Amino acid sequence: MSADTLTAGRPRLLGRTVVNTVVGIAVLYTLLPVLWLVLAASKNRDALFSSDFFSPADFSFVQNLRDLFAMDGGLYGRWYTNSLLYAVLGAAISALISVACGYAFDKYRFRHKEKVFGLVLAAVMVPQTVLALPLYLMASATGVVDTFWAVFIPVLFNPFGVYLGRIFSQGYVPDEVLEAARMDGAGELTTYVRVALRMLGPGLVTVFLFQLTAIWNNFFLPMVMLSDEKLYPVSLGLYTWNSSASVSPEYYPVVIMGSLLAVLPLILAFILLQRFWKSGLTAGSVK
Repeated sequence: MSADTLTAGRPRLLGRTVVNTVVGIAVLYTLLPVLWLVLAASKNRDALFSSDFFSPADFSFVQNLRDLFAMDGGLYGRWYTNSLLYAVLGAAISALISVACGYAFDKYRFRHKEKVFGLVLAAVMVPQTVLALPLYLMASATGVVDTFWAVFIPVLFNPFGVYLGRIFSQGYVPDEVLEAARMDGAGELTTYVRVALRMLGPGLVTVFLFQLTAIWNNFFLPMVMLSDEKLYPVSLGLYTWNSSASVSPEYYPVVIMGSLLAVLPLILAFILLQRFWKSGLTAGSVK
């Protein structure tokens, strides 16, 4: 082997080592909090604050799970159901609305289309916390504050989802296919539902996953809108329990167990839908 070959191989090996090291650090940074959460959920209250935290003794996973669903009359189960309604149903409807709007922006011509779409792009850059107070005032004027609808209706409209819907429509729905459907006598609604919507499946799943994550982790809007604990999502409910833990330490184990269960729906959604999600992210990358 020549000296030039050895010299050329060393930078390549060094670069691969650096990349693997960076990836390894990133994986540890991501997984260590999850590992701590799993271990902490299996400990009783005394073991959480002891020096032998990683000891296999004091295993209390099942008891913590029972205490979680028994605490405050089973309030956590109600919060979990609320979060599923807000997130799953809200993300599904939001994905349908966003993709339909993106399809309209892509395939139809109307006055000031690009200006309106510019407003949609501008709305993407507005932080959700800025909109909380105006949304509260609107909800107060319509009398829906402290109701299910005060949290559910605002999450149905997602400017970023509309932007993604237009991108997916451009990449997945050829104009020639729509023209062929129209020539066969299909109306606009039939063409969209029976032809275009099937092609936009990966886009629907991608928007659904983004919106599911955003709604499930939504905290500030429910905190502003709701005062009835029975309407809280998991994020806000665990926050109230964690605030009470400084006075009542028995809340610590159930908060940790509740946090662990709160992660599961997002993990399951990404695992079950990752095939469609990956195909959606690569839309337009290959002709």
